[in-house]
Amino acid sequence: MQLYFMMRALLIRQRQIIFFIIAGGLSAAVEILLMKAFSSFIPDFIPHERNWNGIVYPISNVLSTLLAILVNYWLSIRFVFEQGRHSRRREFTYFMAFSLLSTLLSLAFFNLLYHKVFLSPIGFGFYTLSPIMLSKAVAIIVVSLVNYSIKKRLVFNG
Repeated sequence: MQLYFMMRALLIRQRQIIFFIIAGGLSAAVEILLMKAFSSFIPDFIPHERNWNGIVYPISNVLSTLLAILVNYWLSIRFVFEQGRHSRRREFTYFMAFSLLSTLLSLAFFNLLYHKVFLSPIGFGFYTLSPIMLSKAVAIIVVSLVNYSIKKRLVFNG
């Protein structure tokens, strides 16, 4: 019973981090699902989407990330952070500016991982992850580690 109260107290103290992880996980799921969808049908209309000057799936990557950023902003203001000293308009501008930098960082990590690390699919018996999905997932995790502290300190000031 004492373990229950200790865990409950820990969860209450770490509520913001836990909600940030949940919001990030939901946003990541949106981003990965959209990346899968976009990378499946955009190349049918834009053949250079598979490789544009060495960048693979740039339109799919940017679109999926942009939509996931909007989902993440909504989740962040709704469940994670309280409004800081900035107006909602300025807060949104800062959020989008830092998210743009994160998108560029994510795109760079994605291409590095896709070209150098995940060269073939990885199977789990019941499901196989393609190099696109593996690269996208790892890039999201790496960039998310930076996002929490930047957004907490500079965007939401709290």
